[in-house]
Amino acid sequence: MTRDEFDSLCGTLPGTTHVVQWGGASVWKVGGKIFAICGPWGDGTHQKISFKCSRFSYEILTQQNGIVPAPYLARAEWVQVQAPDALTDDELRAYIEQAHGIIAAKLSKSLRLSLGLTNAGERTAP
Repeated sequence: MTRDEFDSLCGTLPGTTHVVQWGGASVWKVGGKIFAICGPWGDGTHQKISFKCSRFSYEILTQQNGIVPAPYLARAEWVQVQAPDALTDDELRAYIEQAHGIIAAKLSKSLRLSLGLTNAGERTAP
């Protein structure tokens, strides 16, 4: 997944905002809380994707080649996909959508409602 594809995907998720910070990283938030990052952190100059995941996913993903605990965020169960072929685009898309849902579910009910989200980060009916 390219950075443009990453940004496009994250931009389709409900209630998201985007900023470029930390040395040019593309940082995506829901309700002001980060759920995914794409930037050059780590070995090499290519873009790497980091995201929040469940404890179970964290344990599985960090055992795979090309995926490591995310720098500065590993204690909060974030991973960094360092190798472009470590996950398929479909797998990466599913994990990013899951990351959005994990973070959205932690927001207050009133904030979720103001962002048009249900409990799990899904869109509410218009």
